[in-house]
Order: sequence, then C-alpha cells, then structure tokens
Amino acid sequence: MDTEYSFKTQTNSIIPISANILEGDCNEQLQLLPDNYVDLIVTSPPYADQRKNTYGGISHDRYVEWFLPISGQLLRVLKPTGTFVLNIKEKVVNGERSTYVIELILEMRKQGWLWTEEFIWHKKNSYPGKWPNRFRDSWERLLQFNKNKIFSMYQEEVMVPIGDWANSRLKNLSETDKTRDNSRVGSGFGKNISNWVNRTKAYPTNVLHLATECSNKNHSAAFPEELPEWFIKLFTRENDVVLDPFMGSGTTVFVANRMNRHAIGIDIVPEYCHMVKSKLQPRLLDEKGKYEGDKPE
Repeated sequence: MDTEYSFKTQTNSIIPISANILEGDCNEQLQLLPDNYVDLIVTSPPYADQRKNTYGGISHDRYVEWFLPISGQLLRVLKPTGTFVLNIKEKVVNGERSTYVIELILEMRKQGWLWTEEFIWHKKNSYPGKWPNRFRDSWERLLQFNKNKIFSMYQEEVMVPIGDWANSRLKNLSETDKTRDNSRVGSGFGKNISNWVNRTKAYPTNVLHLATECSNKNHSAAFPEELPEWFIKLFTRENDVVLDPFMGSGTTVFVANRMNRHAIGIDIVPEYCHMVKSKLQPRLLDEKGKYEGDKPE
C-alpha cells in the first residue's frame, strides 16, 4: 500500500519546512504531484543489472525503456526554472562499456529535456582491484538536465578558495592579461586574468571530489551528504522544493531539510521508507525546532 508520511517544523523562515515520504513505485507516486512544482531533482536510480535484491535489477538493454516514463513525469513536475541532476554510470557488458547511458541522454533530449551540463563525481575512496583489460572505476556521472536554457543557478554559493596559483600568476600581469582574451578555438568564450586580482574565491570546476558512504547508511549505494548539498546550494534557495524519486537511505531528504528546503522522497522499498521516517522525526525536532505533526497532507 502506498503510504505518505509528512513532517513539518517551524524554522526562522515564514513557511514551515516539510518532509514528505511516498512509498511505492516512483512512476505512480510522481503522478500525485502537481505540474511545475519541484525546484530541484537529485537522484541516483538503480543502475542497470544492479541492486536486484531490492529493486529487481533493470537489464541494460531495457533501461532506457524503463526510465523514460519516469523522466517524463519528472519533466512534468519540475518547474520551468528547475534542474534535474541524475547520478548514473555505465556498466561493462561482454568486455565493453554499455551504451545505455548515452542512449538515455539522447532519448531524454527527444522527450524535451536540455542536457545542460555533465559533472563528474570523483570517488576518492574507490575500492582497489585488478581487471584484465581496464582499471578500477573511480568516477560517476552527474548529468544536469533542464527544461529551459534559463534556470535558477546561484554560482556564488559554491565558490572555492582561489588557490596558491594566484600568488604567482597575478603578480606580474601582461597587457593581454588586462583585456578580454578570446578563445583561439572559436568557442566565443574568453578571459580577463586581471579580474581575479585581490579575490579570495573562484568558481569551481565540474569535478566533485567526494568519498562514498554506505556502511553507516543501511543502504548498498548511498551517496555522501556533500553531493546533494552541493547541488542544493547551487540550484535552490531556502523554502524551495527538492525531490528524490529514488530516495533509498534518505540522504537527499535529510540534507534538504537541514538546509531549510522542503523535501519529497519516494521509494518502493517499505523498509527504506520506514527507516527514513524514523530518522526524520528526531532530526526535525533536534535541528529545526518545534515538531508540528505526523499526518499525511
């Protein structure tokens, strides 16, 4: 039976922060959400032929067919200014990389999505090993999709220390450094090095260096809290709505609430829904203030 658990807590903001947990198949549960409702989707669906014991294991040659109805619903519920971040990775089939991720990107573009950017998650603590024709995987894709070319993005929220290079590079500027130097490959982009004089922070790259987490999450494929946190900072403001349609251990839900965003989590496994529910109540009590109820909306 599909079950919704709703938690609300009063914060410093005018609107109480909520966490809604929907139990059931995400394709069905997503149909309960209004159009243009969600500001950010961050999720990691089961990869092809993996997590068979919990999610059944979708074959790589059926993956695109399986995912497109779900991405269609996500396209509907995402706001025109919203962003969808999809954590996914190819697998090896018969000695070569499967193309199901590439095929999925192409089909989602036909569906109406814009494939805006691709981030790389460098997994700093990937397990060592030896394979006859390749080295160990130490990265995963984070695909960014949008409905429109103009979307909400707050780049200053994820700026990083400018680094030691500035001490030497910005000390003696050439005349070229003081004007816009257009790219020689004809991309239309350019740079003015002098703009970074006396600055302490710079914009980050599209590679995130984060360790994995799983042993303490009761879930076989939990990503680190820093991952959804980074994208929530980049693409949302307080009181925005964050959705994870493959919630698992609830990392995205917990982080979104901690950052004063409304959260919606969906999972087909009852144990995960109950686990997240049991952790939400004390978290909201401890971190946000007065707990206001435990009843479906």
